Amino acid sequence: MAQAKIHAKMNEGKEGKFSRSMSMADRSGRLLETLDTLEMRVESLREAATSMEQEREFLLETIQSLQNSQEMRTICDGEREELSLTANRLLNRTLTVEISVGTLRNPQQEEALNRATALIDAIVAKLLDDMDSSRKGLSALLAACVTEAPAVPIDQKFQTIVISCALEDQKKIKRRLETLLRNLDSAEKNIKIMDHQKVQDKTAANGRF
Repeated sequence: MAQAKIHAKMNEGKEGKFSRSMSMADRSGRLLETLDTLEMRVESLREAATSMEQEREFLLETIQSLQNSQEMRTICDGEREELSLTANRLLNRTLTVEISVGTLRNPQQEEALNRATALIDAIVAKLLDDMDSSRKGLSALLAACVTEAPAVPIDQKFQTIVISCALEDQKKIKRRLETLLRNLDSAEKNIKIMDHQKVQDKTAANGRF
């Protein structure tokens, strides 16, 4: 009789431990599911913020391009003043929107980003002195950031540096180079138009004499 009670107590102990173990496993599973859901929402948040960050950059670039466009120079003073005021208002409102998506980096990635930024900045610093050379330099850097075979020479040194950067930084570097080249195209186009206009004005002036 006493032995039977002892066995019963032992069985109760085993069942209690097993029940507690299952309960902990269930709680752990639910917590893991919650964390998985939160991780997806965090990534969605970062993607949405990155998209907004890119939209802000696009708006600023477009407004500034419009302000410096040849079309703005060819309209009458009154219309130009009115349009300039509107463009400035839109520019200032866009600048009030502040979006920042940080990137987690290890020391090697941080160093790679600094080196890549320094190389780009070095070309930008010489841009006004030599647009043609700057275009070739920026194009070579951009070619190092694309997966498809580029039509221009690749800067192998820059490519090695970019590969060492964090993935998000690689995308931002590529986007910055694309923006710089677009701005350079726009600037060169405006310069050619202005030079052509000067030639026409000079020709017209000579024809009057």
